[in-house]
Amino acid sequence: MKDEKKILGEERRQLILQWLKESSEPLTGAELAAKTNVSRQVIVQDISLLKARNEPIIATSQGYLYLPTKITNETYTRVVACYHTPEQTKEELQLIVDYGVTVKDVKIEHPVYGDLTASVMVSNRQEVEKFINKIKETNSSYLLQLTDGTHLHTLQADSIAKLDAACAALKKAGFLIEL
Repeated sequence: MKDEKKILGEERRQLILQWLKESSEPLTGAELAAKTNVSRQVIVQDISLLKARNEPIIATSQGYLYLPTKITNETYTRVVACYHTPEQTKEELQLIVDYGVTVKDVKIEHPVYGDLTASVMVSNRQEVEKFINKIKETNSSYLLQLTDGTHLHTLQADSIAKLDAACAALKKAGFLIEL
């Protein structure tokens, strides 16, 4: 790849934007860097510039996603409060996605930093597995570890019935904190 020409500046950013819009799967910084013959750090900077232009790009544990502002299908969201141990995270996430619900993020209230939110963006068991493996591979901590297990999730589905079913399953498993 050293012999291949780097794609420069604005042309590279437009290609990144095009690839993100065309992809139904997250694209990693390393993948984008390889396609454009630049470093991953250059891609991170490009993504920041695109976000500054109000492009709806989010960084997930699986890579970058383009989220168009116009959603063709009606979606419903719900914020739920949960409590469990770090070891139960996989069980919790799988339980939710098994009902056709996407876990968009995790939020905690930190005593020093205030509200902290991290993108999760898992919609199926394969994405849950990738998320859990990424945590292990990077020796990272779950945000819930900063609050002894208490955290919020933003859930999204194409029906209220799916959200209700996922919440009922969370309650049955003892993960849901009822307000």
